Amino acid sequence: MTASVPEITLAALRLDESLRRHFGPAVLAALADPKTTDLLLNPDGILWQARLGERMQAIGRMSAAQAEMALRTLAAALHTTITAEKPWLEGILPLDGSRIAGQIPPVVTAPAFAIRKRAVAVLTLDDYVTAGVLSAEQQALLLNALNAHRNILVVGGTGSGKTTLTNAILQAIVDHSPDERLFIIEDTGEIQCRAPNSVAYVATTDFSLTRAVRTAMRMNPDRIIVGEVRGPEALDLLLAWNSGHSGGVATLHADHARGGLTKLALYVTQHPHAPAVVEPLIGEAVHVVVHIALTPAGRRVTEILRLSGFRDGQYLFLPT
Repeated sequence: MTASVPEITLAALRLDESLRRHFGPAVLAALADPKTTDLLLNPDGILWQARLGERMQAIGRMSAAQAEMALRTLAAALHTTITAEKPWLEGILPLDGSRIAGQIPPVVTAPAFAIRKRAVAVLTLDDYVTAGVLSAEQQALLLNALNAHRNILVVGGTGSGKTTLTNAILQAIVDHSPDERLFIIEDTGEIQCRAPNSVAYVATTDFSLTRAVRTAMRMNPDRIIVGEVRGPEALDLLLAWNSGHSGGVATLHADHARGGLTKLALYVTQHPHAPAVVEPLIGEAVHVVVHIALTPAGRRVTEILRLSGFRDGQYLFLPT
């Protein structure tokens, strides 16, 4: 048994070296950049890098042969395959823990992949202001909300930067309330939290997001954070936020702030025990909606709404 340990270690080292060689220096440099949020390869062979607060830029090229070899090597590392019969893969990049999705022909004309980078350094809200993603007034509003244990919903499209903004909000919570107990719930481990008293749940087929939220409520949390709301767990989260566990943060895909409320209501209705009318619960449980978008000038927080309830068929908003 002991003789096999060096062999396993050597095989892992060779696989790591092979991944680094095939993905190449441009990808490795972008992964090492703490401000990189996404790294994309299109079928035309052009590599694109997205950095916090900046427009996406082309940073190099990768041949189809090199890209396909990189994805096949990655498949081996993930103990799966990528072939013409199964021309796609999704998983965690062993080089740094980033999330990657890739495809090869025939579903694309040439290999393509998208890497959602795992944060190397947690950016602060001050960093967001410096980068122009967030205004000083928006930062003050967020700080007041999180310090007052208001529940914050961060919404935006794919690649808009919801998770990195959530990381910055959580860092502000830790800075203000380092003794609080935080529960982070995700289906893919992307959120970075430096709270000294925290627990992270990663949902599985048998341990759903709904079950994770219910379990967290029994674990004496001060705040409950959900990495991405996308189904019936929305109701459990709202009930938790509205029953002694306020001050949480959640993300959700939506194209604008009010659209986030509509999408949240839709997810609540997917729960088998959803109330007949869901908007009043949302109006009570959600206090702040932050919309972040990928604009031509880079990522920007385009809107922040403050809710004060739901009455006469409409949400009530406070001035911002």
